[in-house]
Amino acid sequence: MTITQLKYVLAVAEFRNFTIAAENCFVTQPTLSMQIQKLEDELNITIFNRKKKPIELTLIGEKIIEQAKLIINESNRINDIVDQQKGFIGGEFKLGIIPTIMPTLLPYFLKNFLNKFPKVKLIIQELTTNQIIKKISEGHLDAGIAATPLENESIKERPLYYEPFVGFVSPDHRLFNKEYITEQDLDINDILLLEDGHCFKNSIVNICQSSSKTDNLHFQLESGSIKTLIKLSKEGLGMTLIPYLHTLDLSDEDQKFLKQFNNTVPAREVSLIYHKSQLKMQMIEALKTTIDGVIRGAISFQDVKIISPLNKKKS
Repeated sequence: MTITQLKYVLAVAEFRNFTIAAENCFVTQPTLSMQIQKLEDELNITIFNRKKKPIELTLIGEKIIEQAKLIINESNRINDIVDQQKGFIGGEFKLGIIPTIMPTLLPYFLKNFLNKFPKVKLIIQELTTNQIIKKISEGHLDAGIAATPLENESIKERPLYYEPFVGFVSPDHRLFNKEYITEQDLDINDILLLEDGHCFKNSIVNICQSSSKTDNLHFQLESGSIKTLIKLSKEGLGMTLIPYLHTLDLSDEDQKFLKQFNNTVPAREVSLIYHKSQLKMQMIEALKTTIDGVIRGAISFQDVKIISPLNKKKS
């Protein structure tokens, strides 16, 4: 039994196809098939039911896959242990970032980070929170940046900053003439929301749950991007809430539509998240330190109320 054979088995289990698995392992399909067959012969078992389309795991195959994941993860960490001992910050690091954070945070820290740590190969993917958690759990991501808390026992959360929500209100909206807005002013029925799958939508719904106006939920319109919500709001289709960093890129004309919250400001906690058994801590610390250094001057709000990104029902 070899580490390579176990990697081939995991690839087939993921893609349920020998050809695709071979392509992702950068070997020929006959080579991959031969090594997996050799492992099955050695163990005197069948890991995959090849008669099924797509390929299925046998019962014993499912147990072997779980153990193989542990073995591969632990073998990969040997290099991490050595790097930590040497104080080396380099190599491949896979990072997932949620869509409502990616476009505003990335320009702040990416160039700075790459200049400081030129030996790091940073691979960044834009993913939803659920996708990030899944990929971290499966070992396909080293870390993620998402709104927290997530209440996931296998995930560690390191808060980076607290980002306030700001109202975007068009001139024909009932709240436009108010100098400041409050949570009690919000009515879920005239707030434009992101579509399902975005934790930012859940945060806005949770803000509105403190208001008596949410007894009969009726979402008039949902969109896939904050830019679209802003455009729709300007057309008089409702107001929206946007994260503070998104307001910094607005034109002077659009800045006139912004409404700050009075007193305590609802905000989201943005954190660096990773698996509790992660050993690439030297890179995680480098990433966190870099983001802390560049974001501190951009957001200075202190009296904030953290809104959960989890979709919680009103009690």
